[in-house]
Amino acid sequence: MTTLVLPLSEAAAGEDVNPLLPHTPEIIFGFVFLVLLAILFAKVVVPKFEKAYADRTAAIEGGMEDAKQAQAEAKAALDKYNAQLAEARQEAAKIREDAREQGAQIIAEMREQANAEAERIVTHARTQIDAERAQAVASLRSEVGTMATTLAGRIVGESLEDEARQRRTVERFLAELEESESARQAVGTDR
Repeated sequence: MTTLVLPLSEAAAGEDVNPLLPHTPEIIFGFVFLVLLAILFAKVVVPKFEKAYADRTAAIEGGMEDAKQAQAEAKAALDKYNAQLAEARQEAAKIREDAREQGAQIIAEMREQANAEAERIVTHARTQIDAERAQAVASLRSEVGTMATTLAGRIVGESLEDEARQRRTVERFLAELEESESARQAVGTDR
């Protein structure tokens, strides 16, 4: 048989001690300590946990609000960028069209100036040619007249030194030449 060793105080009291049941003062002391611990936990630790939880929740919600606001700002910026891009494309198309119109206008003006310059050059050349022709005709008349009077004087045997008579003779001779030339050209064009 086994013998149990009991504490002296209990053995002296001679009571039967149940080893499974704790002593009453221990139960009271444990209960008071548990209540004090629960009060201390409720007053100190739980508010700190609640505050940390509230701060964390506020931070998460604030972050979500910031994210929503940033997303809205990004969407607004994208819309603004797209509007500016469309406006820039329209402006570029307008500038290209204006440049084409100005180019066509400049080309038309340059053609007009070139045509006017060409016409001026042709007119000037014709005037110069007419002046040179008149000068050549006058020079030829003078030379032909001089040669004709000299020749006529040799043929006739009399001097045609009189200037008035010489001029009439030369003019009559040239008129006859012009008539014969005109008649020859008229016959050539009839064919």
